[in-house]
Amino acid sequence: DTGFFDYFAIKAYRLSRGRVWPLIFILCMFAGVVSAFLDNVTTILLLTPVTIRLCQVLNIDPKPILLAEVMFSNIGGTATAIGDPPNVIIVSNKAIKREGIDFVNFTVHMAIGIFFCMTAAFFFIRLLYCRKQFKNNDTPHIAELKRERDIWLRQAKRIGDITLEEKQVKVALEQKAKEIQARIKEEAFGASTADKWKDNLKELEDKYRITNKVLLFKCCVVLSFVLSMFFLSASADVHLDLGWTSILGAILLIVWADIHDFEHLLEKVEWGTLLFFAALFVLMKSLEEMGLIEFIGNQTKDLIALVDMSNRLSVAVVLILWVSALASSFIDNIPFTTAMTGVILKMTENSLPEEQLPIKPLIWALAFGACLGGNGTLISASANVVCVGRA
Repeated sequence: DTGFFDYFAIKAYRLSRGRVWPLIFILCMFAGVVSAFLDNVTTILLLTPVTIRLCQVLNIDPKPILLAEVMFSNIGGTATAIGDPPNVIIVSNKAIKREGIDFVNFTVHMAIGIFFCMTAAFFFIRLLYCRKQFKNNDTPHIAELKRERDIWLRQAKRIGDITLEEKQVKVALEQKAKEIQARIKEEAFGASTADKWKDNLKELEDKYRITNKVLLFKCCVVLSFVLSMFFLSASADVHLDLGWTSILGAILLIVWADIHDFEHLLEKVEWGTLLFFAALFVLMKSLEEMGLIEFIGNQTKDLIALVDMSNRLSVAVVLILWVSALASSFIDNIPFTTAMTGVILKMTENSLPEEQLPIKPLIWALAFGACLGGNGTLISASANVVCVGRA
């Protein structure tokens, strides 16, 4: 309701001066950084509509940019304990907490690796779309006229010319297409080739701006309070789970913002997406009850046990990383992370003292694999589904 995401997207357009690749870089960095603290699902939910609008202004295909944003959102969400649901599951586990893995410890270790992941991801996207012509030389109006002309021509081709009536209809459709083609030539001849990004910027800035500065200030204060509590939760004197801290922040914001119109809030809920997730979780729970997820975890554990002790830790890290990434690409990473957390705890607790593996490297591998594997398929991460639903 504050218009913050729209406002930042317009600022990104200003900084990029209408150039496509600088705009992609700024939007991706924003999605990655914000997803680390606001949850990647929320980030994509709010960023997708304004990205589509920017692409309409630039007259480019929004699909590559949305894919890049979702990728960086999933990567950025891996950096902290609250950025992605698997991380929350890991850090909220009491047995893992006893091993010294808290919000601060988790974030420090993960953020370093995510920095390199983001760098590699941007070069990958740049290489993937190096030959793609993002910019359309036609103005949005001319492009729309061309689409309309093509529709009339397709309809004319579908009509036969056997009867007199069919011939008359076909001629009329072709005549309509010719009229549109004449308009295209006239407008293309009179169109200026000068850079119109300043005019587009003024139009966007008039339409998208901070709509409620007071609410934005309250949101920033509450968010700062919640993040402070997350860091303080690492202290021995503060015993407050991440979930309760988040709920406390939400209640505080609702009370402070003096929100009474809950029906208006409920109208903004993506009910279709929630129903999809509900059905997906039912399917994942069925697979869990059938023992598939536990089977994957146990097979991974057995393979690690076959390796010589001198190389076991290295093999365990690589195996957990890739098994988690591949599994999370096809089954939801939330139940998989829950199952694999138990498997890792068994691997480190039930072994002989001289054969025990350190738990922290295994947890980092699980977090990286489960979260980054969300870029594998459409259903492998919640942000992916939200982006498709909004687009």
